[in-house]
Amino acid sequence: MQAIDLLEILPELILLLVICFILLVTPFFKEKEVNDDDVFFTPNAASFAYQLTILTLLVLAIMFAMRVSDVPMRIMNGLYIVDPFSNVLKSVSAIAVMVTLIYSKQYLIDRQLFRIDYIALVLLALLGQFVMISGANMLTLYLGLELLALSTYTLTAMRPNFPRGIEAGMKYFILGALSSGFLLYGMSMIYGATGSLDLDDILRNTSNDAVMHLVLSFGIVFLLAGLAFKLGAAPFHMWVPDVYDGAPTSVTLLIGGAPKIAAFAITFRLLVGGLQNLDVDWQPILIFLSVTSLIVGNLTAIAQTNIKRMLAYSTISHMGFMLLGFLCVYDELAYSASFFYAVTYVLSTLGTFGLLMILSKKGFECETIDDLKGLNRRSPLLAFIMLLLMFSLAGIPPTVGFIAKLSILDSLVDAGYLGLAIFAVMASLVGAFYYLRVVKTMYFEEPTDNSVITGQGFAKGILTINGIFILLAGIFPAFLTTLCLQAMRTSLQG
Repeated sequence: MQAIDLLEILPELILLLVICFILLVTPFFKEKEVNDDDVFFTPNAASFAYQLTILTLLVLAIMFAMRVSDVPMRIMNGLYIVDPFSNVLKSVSAIAVMVTLIYSKQYLIDRQLFRIDYIALVLLALLGQFVMISGANMLTLYLGLELLALSTYTLTAMRPNFPRGIEAGMKYFILGALSSGFLLYGMSMIYGATGSLDLDDILRNTSNDAVMHLVLSFGIVFLLAGLAFKLGAAPFHMWVPDVYDGAPTSVTLLIGGAPKIAAFAITFRLLVGGLQNLDVDWQPILIFLSVTSLIVGNLTAIAQTNIKRMLAYSTISHMGFMLLGFLCVYDELAYSASFFYAVTYVLSTLGTFGLLMILSKKGFECETIDDLKGLNRRSPLLAFIMLLLMFSLAGIPPTVGFIAKLSILDSLVDAGYLGLAIFAVMASLVGAFYYLRVVKTMYFEEPTDNSVITGQGFAKGILTINGIFILLAGIFPAFLTTLCLQAMRTSLQG
C-alpha cells in the first residue's frame, strides 16, 4: 500500500477511527444519576457519541462531495476504486445516515436505544456501504456486504423486551446467511471459469471464447439470486415486510435508506463492471426479477393496513423499477437513470419513515395507516410533507419521483423495451392507489387523536427541508440528473 492509497481512503479511515474512539473511550465517561421524571434524560456518553457522529458524517459528506470531479483511480493493488460514481454515492449515503440519526434521536431515547453500541453499529453499517460502493474485486465487495449485513442484523434485534424485533432479527440473519451462500457460490463459479476475482480481469476473460460459458451461466444465476435478496427483489423478498415491521422504526429507516444506494452500487459493479459481456445471460433474469417485483410489490401493498408493511412491499416494487435501468446495456443514460432513481427513492424514504418517528411517542408506535387519520387537522405542515413524499413515491408530478420514473421509462423505450415500459406504467398506476389512500386518510378522515404534536423541533426542520427538496428537485431536476450522468459517464470511461 502506498501513501497515495491512504490519502484516497482518508474518509473511510476517519470513519473507522471515530468508531474505535466511540467504542473504546466513551464507555469511561462519567454518567449523571438517572431521574425517571426527566423525560429528556440522555446518557452523557451516548450524547457525546451522537454529536461526534453527526459532525463526522457532515464532514464526510462534504469531503466526498468535493471529490465528485476526481479522475477514476484504482488503489490498494486494484481492490478498491475511487471515482465520481463512488464519491456521489458515498456523499448521499453519509447524508442519509446523518438524517436518519437526526430523525431517530427522540425515538431512540424513548425506547432505551440511545446507546453507544447502537451508534457504533450504525457507523459500521455505513463503513460497509462505503466498501461495497468502491469495491473493485469480488472479495472486497463481499467483505463490505457482510460488514453492512452483520451490523443491521444486530440492530434489528437489539431493542430490549421486544420479541417481535428479535424474531425479525433471527429471520433476517438466517435468510441473509442463505443469500450470502448463494452469492459466494456464484462468485466461486465465476472465479473457477475466469481465474480471477478482479472485476477488470473478469471482464477481459469473459470476452475470450475459450472461457467455460456454462459454468459462468450457473455462476450468474447464483450471483443474481444473492443480489436479489440483498435488494429485496421478488421472489427473494419475504424477509422485507417482516424485518420492516418487526424492527424499531429507526432501524427500518436505516435499512430502507442508505443501504439501497450501496445495493445499487454493488449491482452496477458486478453486472456492468465485471459481467457486461454476458448480458445475454443476466438480462432475462433481470427482466424476471423486475416484472415479479412490480407485480408482487404493488398488488400485495394494496392489502396492507400497517404502513410499515405497506412501505416494505412498495420497496420491493421500487427495486423492480430500478433494475429496469440495467436492461439497457452500454447505455450511460439508462444507468444514470437508475442511479438517479436510487438516490431519489432513498430521499423520499427518509422523509416517510422520519415522519412516522416524529408522530411516535413513548408508549405509542405510529405504525398503521389509521394512525394518520386527520393528520392535516393536527399539523397541516406535516400532512403536506407526507403528501409530497407519497406523491414522489407514486411518481406523481411535480415531485422528483415523477422525473425518476420518467427517466427509466424513457431509457426502456429507447432500448426497444416498449412492452416492458407499458407494463411498468400500469404497475405504477396500481401502486398509486395505496399511496393516495394515505393522503385520503390524512385529509378526509376524522382524527382519532387530537393531541398536539410537540417536540423534536430540529427533526421537524430537517423533515421540512427534506419535503421541500423532493418538490424542488422535481421542478428543477437538471442539477441532480446532470450530476448523476456526469458521474456515471466519467466512471464508465475510467
